[in-house]
Amino acid sequence: MTDSLYPWQTSDWQRWQQMRERLPHAILIHGPNGIGKVAFAEHAARSLLCEKPSVEGHACGTCASCGWFEQYSHPDYRRVRPEVLDADDEDDASGDSEDTTTKKTATSKTPSRDIRIEQIRSLASFMNVSTHRAGRRLILLYPAEALNAPSANALLKTLEEPPPDTVFLLVSHRIDRLLPTILSRCRQFAMAPPDQASSLAWLSSQGCDDAPRWLAEQGGAPLAALEASQGEFAEAQRDWLNQLAKPEMGSALSVADRLQKIALPQLLAWQQRWLYDLLAVKLAARVRYYPEHRGSLAALASRVSVDRLQKAVRDAASRRAVSEHPLSARLFIEDMLLDYADLFR
Repeated sequence: MTDSLYPWQTSDWQRWQQMRERLPHAILIHGPNGIGKVAFAEHAARSLLCEKPSVEGHACGTCASCGWFEQYSHPDYRRVRPEVLDADDEDDASGDSEDTTTKKTATSKTPSRDIRIEQIRSLASFMNVSTHRAGRRLILLYPAEALNAPSANALLKTLEEPPPDTVFLLVSHRIDRLLPTILSRCRQFAMAPPDQASSLAWLSSQGCDDAPRWLAEQGGAPLAALEASQGEFAEAQRDWLNQLAKPEMGSALSVADRLQKIALPQLLAWQQRWLYDLLAVKLAARVRYYPEHRGSLAALASRVSVDRLQKAVRDAASRRAVSEHPLSARLFIEDMLLDYADLFR
């Protein structure tokens, strides 16, 4: 958990403070992935529960409430998120918190990527108990697009008749995937990526090498850029992009064999960005994600029609639905690369 805001969130915090006096019962914080929305929401939740907030509205960090929040054991705070995030964050999942909304159930075979209806229903007992010291209760739910149909409908019923002194903070990277009825019951709080100069300065302060490249690849999202730069897949990404830059039927099979252990959603994300750049070069001679491959992108764009590129973009989006559970990772990758190479024949 971060106990401070990122440098680019100062103006967002000022906007938040203007809303604090008449706080709505449900707030939807939304914007691109990788800009610190969850950290901002946690900072806001902590400040709302703090017993001695500063003049600027920040939590004091010393009161009992702040101590409980730091340990995820605050009696008036619940965090609802997919089980898979807890599996990736052992520190948060193994604490002494009574937050039962994020623990595995005994029947779970693998951590769920959805926010399940059981997690929403389990909030009922929490909301029916009096708040500690007659204060607020906070529920942080993210990412909101992980709500499946039953859980979204269960949440909607609660948002329609909110309990007193309860504030829901929803965080979403893709509000287009949320039910319109949920959107209509939340006050929207939009957050934008920082400007490039601020992002590069922060990445430099974090010791990120080749910051412009990583920032461009992640669409201007500094946290995503830092994570990508520190990841273990840099060599795999180079291999993948080189194959996309020089699409050949023969090499596609060997690349599929080498990269079959890489998570397919990751490979697909790299390819989707590449296809976006190809289409952008074709239509407007612009490159967003992979400026270091500008020459290859321009050469390839000259060999394919806009219609075929648009179809390739749609096909890549369709593949995302099955990328989590393919019958064979190797065959999935081969199919991706062979279809891609066929664009330029």
